[in-house]
Amino acid sequence: MDMIIREAIPTDMAAIMQVMDAAKGIMRQSGNMHQWGEGYPSEAVIMADIEKHGGFVIEENAEVVAYFAFLPSPEPTYNTIYEGKWLDDTKPYHVIHRIASFPQVSGIFSSIMDFCFAHETNIRIDTHRDNKIMQHNIMKHGFTYCGIIYLLSGDERLAYQKLKQPV
Repeated sequence: MDMIIREAIPTDMAAIMQVMDAAKGIMRQSGNMHQWGEGYPSEAVIMADIEKHGGFVIEENAEVVAYFAFLPSPEPTYNTIYEGKWLDDTKPYHVIHRIASFPQVSGIFSSIMDFCFAHETNIRIDTHRDNKIMQHNIMKHGFTYCGIIYLLSGDERLAYQKLKQPV
């Protein structure tokens, strides 16, 4: 499997939205009925990632098979954390959002982690309480559960952080 991670561009939008729809299907099949409701993530949200140079696609055989956002701090919804604390609350960090892929593609989460940790040693990520697949992958890759954050919509998310020592 020859996967390439590259910065997303506006002409990727149709392919990215197909990946988002597939990811919603995976969520629903695994019992996650409430995350990423109708219209989210929207093209406007993805375009905002792209405009910040933080939207990325993963291609396999020149076809977009996955998407994720990798954005620098600060993340406003991470300013307050409940029932816990961040591992480090002083250093700059990056946040990973909107991980999505087609169901038949494997190894996406690991590829994203390798890419992101090659660029940043302090990463935060959050997920919906019902997203057991994402929780499993986050913990499998050495993140520490830190507490609960709330999105601007008021929705609760489980928050994690990983600090990797530079080599």
